[in-house]
Amino acid sequence: MSVAAATAVVALVPAKSRRLPLSSHLFTKKLARFGRYHAPQKRTSHYYITGVKFRRPLTPVMEWQDCTVKTELDVPISVAYKCYSDREAIPQWMPFISSVKILEDKPDLSRWSLKYKAFGRDIEFSWLARNMQPIPNQKIHWRSLEGLPNRGAVRFFPKGAGSCTVELTVSYEVPQLLTPVASALQPFLESLLVRGLERFSKFAKTYSAEPTS
Repeated sequence: MSVAAATAVVALVPAKSRRLPLSSHLFTKKLARFGRYHAPQKRTSHYYITGVKFRRPLTPVMEWQDCTVKTELDVPISVAYKCYSDREAIPQWMPFISSVKILEDKPDLSRWSLKYKAFGRDIEFSWLARNMQPIPNQKIHWRSLEGLPNRGAVRFFPKGAGSCTVELTVSYEVPQLLTPVASALQPFLESLLVRGLERFSKFAKTYSAEPTS
């Protein structure tokens, strides 16, 4: 076919038949727009899926605080260690601990209850703690498994034949209930721990005076 004949054939075809249908153009535009705007996009506080905007749930970063106090005891280090190892006796000298119950089938686990009135409210918390492998006459340490998140350690340092130093460190996650008073919580707890060790010092003396079987 000559060029002139081919030109004549094309001229006979309506112009609208030589173009893509309007719906195809719209589909192409929508597809391009989808690729630009409808693909999932990462955002710091929002995310987008198929053009719909959602607010990403923000997980609060809870604050941890640490308290460390120490005291000197006029009892041998072995007595202080044995006394502190008696977990169920801790409520007798620690002001804010209301009960400690050792699990019969798992003696390394214990359930703790805390009750105290502070900051204008009655505060109550509980947790299950595991005592980690201790170092006799040197270290007792634990961490919570459920309930109020906390961990800590008690260290014993010899000072003389009949005396020693006890250092207590407690780390805890500030409960959401007490977040508004978080800045005052740490010094408040430190004062309670100091009082607790002072009472522990007296308790250890009576503990050492008890007859041993």
